[in-house]
Amino acid sequence: MDSIKLFKQVTDAITTVILYILLLALIVGMAKTLLEIRFIIFESLESGFNNMVTSVLTVFIVIDLFKAFVDYHEHDRIKLTDITDATILIVLREIAVGLYSQKFGYEFILSLAALLLVLGIMRVLAVRYSPAAKSQSPAPLKEEGQTSKTGLTTLLDPVQTT
Repeated sequence: MDSIKLFKQVTDAITTVILYILLLALIVGMAKTLLEIRFIIFESLESGFNNMVTSVLTVFIVIDLFKAFVDYHEHDRIKLTDITDATILIVLREIAVGLYSQKFGYEFILSLAALLLVLGIMRVLAVRYSPAAKSQSPAPLKEEGQTSKTGLTTLLDPVQTT
């Protein structure tokens, strides 16, 4: 058996197991979020809201990780934007938890905000200079009075004449 085929089969099996684990975590996280509605109703609004925000952001993190693993499972590549999105959500969750619990100092919150800024810049640059964006050229803008070409004529005649 070829070592590349063996590697592909092992990574497919591992990602399949991880996808099922993430799916289970997503279901449990959603159930936990729905059960935490009782904290808002029966306890103080502040602690219930804190628990709800934390749970919802955690579910979003699991969804983003799920999306990254599905993309890897289908295309055998990891998109930088998916990982950056998950990391941004983790930082946002930590900022929200720290703000609601008031256990972080302003220095830590500012450092997380700086990290968030760097991650945001990295995300924008990853989208702007994506290899997929280079392979797809934007459609030329049509000038006023021109009809848009569709189908095979667009491929055969990329330059529109007036």
